[in-house]
Amino acid sequence: MIEARFDALIHAPARLRICGVLRPVEQMDFAVLRDTLDVSDATLSKHLKTLAEAGYVRLTKAASAARTDARRLTWVTLTPAGRNAFDGHVRALKEIAGTPD
Repeated sequence: MIEARFDALIHAPARLRICGVLRPVEQMDFAVLRDTLDVSDATLSKHLKTLAEAGYVRLTKAASAARTDARRLTWVTLTPAGRNAFDGHVRALKEIAGTPD
């Protein structure tokens, strides 16, 4: 069981949403994440950089067979540390709200 732990880094609304969207999936394409969150490239990049520096997300670039140009896709993955931090943060929020598991 994950320990309840409030995480100020994750608590920022955009970063909380990023982690929430990534939590149930293995990885997500940057563009799909951007469109899902309805934010700009710059906003998403800024928050992903913060999460990556904390070790909560991993960014990888890969060529796409569907593309005819040289651009590569950026894949975003919530790391095990990120999953634990997010789960602990959600648990802490539930405790604050008086609705623990």
